[in-house]
This record gives sequence, structure tokens and C-alpha cells, in this order.
Amino acid sequence: MSEIPMLDAGPEQPLRDAVRAYLRNGTAVFGLALLLVVLCLTLIGPHIYGRDPFEIVAGPYDPPGTDGLPLGSDYLGRDVLADILNGGRTTLAVGLVAALIAVFIGVPVGALGGYYRGWLDSALMRFTEFFQVLPSLLFAMVLVALFKPSLTTITIAIGLVNWTGTARLARGEFLRLRGMDFVRASRAAGATDARIIWRVILPNALPTLIVSATLSVGVAILFEGGLSFLGLGDPDAMTWGVMIGSNRNAILTAWWAATVPGLAMFLTVLSLTLIGDGLNDALNPRLRER
Repeated sequence: MSEIPMLDAGPEQPLRDAVRAYLRNGTAVFGLALLLVVLCLTLIGPHIYGRDPFEIVAGPYDPPGTDGLPLGSDYLGRDVLADILNGGRTTLAVGLVAALIAVFIGVPVGALGGYYRGWLDSALMRFTEFFQVLPSLLFAMVLVALFKPSLTTITIAIGLVNWTGTARLARGEFLRLRGMDFVRASRAAGATDARIIWRVILPNALPTLIVSATLSVGVAILFEGGLSFLGLGDPDAMTWGVMIGSNRNAILTAWWAATVPGLAMFLTVLSLTLIGDGLNDALNPRLRER
């Protein structure tokens, strides 16, 4: 009797299952749609609206609807809508780059500690705990205050204070995966430690790390808003945080100047949180089967 060949689903099948699981999650799809709207407004909107965000076009704190200002003006008389559209690109860029910095620091630290364990793990975790016990916002304030409060300094400072969670998460994943059969098989086949870490274990830890990175973007956006609210934003760059910080003194009398960028920040972070939760459910096979 002839043997029936087994069908190989290939690496595409888990991806298809994850996409289907994500699309079945209504809140995750809503978060993705909301983020796409924010991206379209901030990337395409400035070209359509066509107004310089730093141009003074009216008096200070003119209310919405005055002289062709749909969202009013800020404390200098600049168009709030133009500021929102242009500031969104910078805010999203800060969040993305700061999250990447946290990933590039946290993943190697956690991977090396989780894989080698022993004294190296202890040393790396003590190093991580040193940064973890420091108040994150206060540490970022100190870093920004020590240097010129530029957009580059703010982004690096946010990344430097937010990598510890990624490191601990990566360490936990490597501790869990290093003893599995496919890792032992790679080691028995003569694979080097570097290959096992970066080519064998890391791809299997990516789903969890991707979720963490997605949430880190939202955390970085909130951090930038907090620093700007405290007067440590870059005055030469237009961001939602700078808009909130520069108009905070008139929040009761000219609410639109600070509330609108705050609402934009809230919706963006909400969308990233919903996407992160959806990715967590979709990429985790045990949650996907619920």
C-alpha cells in the first residue's frame, strides 16, 4: 500500500492563522483603523491643509471657527489645526524611534542574560535593576536638562529610561525557550551560541517582543507629552506634547489649545494599546484558540 504524503503547511500557515485571529478581534481592528486614520491625517493632512504650523495667522486664543480657524488659535495666534496635523508626524516619529532604542538595548541585555544565565545573567539583571528603580520621568528630566532640550535628546532620553521592561521580557522568553528540543537539536548540530541566540531563539521570541514594542511606542508618546508639559520640550519642533505644554496656563479659558492635542495623543495611544492587545491574542496560539 502506498504511503500517503504529509502536507507541509509551511511558515505561511501560522501567519495566516494570526491574521485571521486578529481580524476576528473587533477591538483590535478598531485600533488598527484608528491608527490608520491618525497616520493619514498626520502624513497627508499637512499637504492638503497647506498652512505653516509656525505661522501667526490670528490673535492669541481665538476660539474655534474664527476667521477660518476650525480649531482656533494658540497662545501665539498659530492655527491649532495646522499644529495638530504637522505635530503628529513628529510625535509619532519620537515614539517610534524611542521604542526602537529601548528594543535595541533591552533585547540584547535580556537575551544574553537569559541564554547564558550564571554570573552574566546576575550582572546584567543588577544593571537592569539599577535603571529600573530610578523614577523614569525624573531620570528622563535629568537627562534632558543636562543637555539641550532638543528633539534628539528627548528621544534618546525616553529610549534610555524605557528599555528595562523589554530586557526583562526578553530574558524571560530566552529562559523559557533555551531548554526546548529545537534549541537542543541546534546545539547538537554544532550551531554556535550566536546563531542559536539570534537565528533560533529570537525568531520564536519575536511575537511577545513585537507586542511589547508596540506598547512602548505609546509609552514614549506619553513620555514626550509629560516632558513637554513640564517645560522640557523642544521649542523649535512642533509636537502634540509641546502644544499641550505651551498652552497649559490657559487650559480653563482657552481649552481647545491644549485639549485638542491631548485628545489626539489619547486616541493614538489608545489605538496602539488596542493593536498591542490584538497582536498578543493573535500571535499567542493558546490565546488564539479561546
